[in-house]
Amino acid sequence: MAESGEIRNRIGGILSRIAILDESLGLAAKTGRMAEVEKRMESPDFWNNQETALSDVAELKALKAVAEPLVAAGKKAEDCRELFELVEAEGDASAMDEVERDVAALEEDLGELELLALLSGPHDGDPCFFRIHTGAGGADACEWAEMLLRMYLRFFERRGWKAEELDFQPGEEAGIRGVELSVRGPFAYGYLRGEMGVHRLVRISPFSGKRETSFAAVDVTPDYQEDINIVIEDKELKIDTYRSGGKGGQHVNKTDSAVRITHLPTGIVVAVQNERSQHSNKDLAMKILKSRLKQREEAMRAAQANAHNAGKMENAWGSQIRNYVMNPYQLVKDVRTGMEAGDINKVLDGDLEAFIDAELRWAVK
Repeated sequence: MAESGEIRNRIGGILSRIAILDESLGLAAKTGRMAEVEKRMESPDFWNNQETALSDVAELKALKAVAEPLVAAGKKAEDCRELFELVEAEGDASAMDEVERDVAALEEDLGELELLALLSGPHDGDPCFFRIHTGAGGADACEWAEMLLRMYLRFFERRGWKAEELDFQPGEEAGIRGVELSVRGPFAYGYLRGEMGVHRLVRISPFSGKRETSFAAVDVTPDYQEDINIVIEDKELKIDTYRSGGKGGQHVNKTDSAVRITHLPTGIVVAVQNERSQHSNKDLAMKILKSRLKQREEAMRAAQANAHNAGKMENAWGSQIRNYVMNPYQLVKDVRTGMEAGDINKVLDGDLEAFIDAELRWAVK
């Protein structure tokens, strides 16, 4: 058991950290904004404009995702301080053990909240469009892309986020050539922007029986919640329609409703096939295209190279952000932060928190 003086200092440290978080996360402003939105939601005609109503609901959910855990942590810290003073006065050693456990749990919770303070970008709180596509490596790369898809879907599930499939392109022999997802959850873009880049796998290929290196890339674009003021002329677009399909499940829409839009000046290609109508697929594809063009403009205006633009590098050797080695040894290592893990199966099962946390802290530095 820790000495009571040490526990007292740790509680003091927790209270100081909460005070800093209150200021850095703007708790007072967020609480005030929550009250405004909740009052608006009480109006009987709130749902008359569904688009505005859904935007308010999403905003309130995002505000609560920050404010409620911080308020709860503050209350727990005060309760912990009061309990400590009572237990110290009574000299109850077993009860002091319980206080120490509560202190340790609070310190862990604050570590997660402090990460939110790093998500200060203008669009970090937005949902995002999340794309995986293959690079060099043939069938191995297609299977690797599918492994990455499974990894990220497990991660989204762990966080309680919703991922909707917008487009799915199966590989010719195995795996997938590409997939586009809409990911919604508190600070989805902020957490995932650091995953943008090339991911490299080294393993014994199930196709050749030899050690092979495969590449797949991840692109992450904010799903901007405000109107995107970008004008695109018809002559800049090449629009193709095709029959959607795939492995089953969601991929059973066999009408010619899928839409692929190519922006000729930039070469950006967006495909959507999840909606039943061609019109709906086209509208969503245009929204994604405008989001990517806006992201591209913002990166070009940046005073320095965007540290999260690694996904635009060549999808091959030397441009990767993270290596996943299955043979001759097992190791996952992020080349930017130096973060590594020896249990590759655990990482591929969605255990990405340590890598994402390390990238957020690295990006701030």
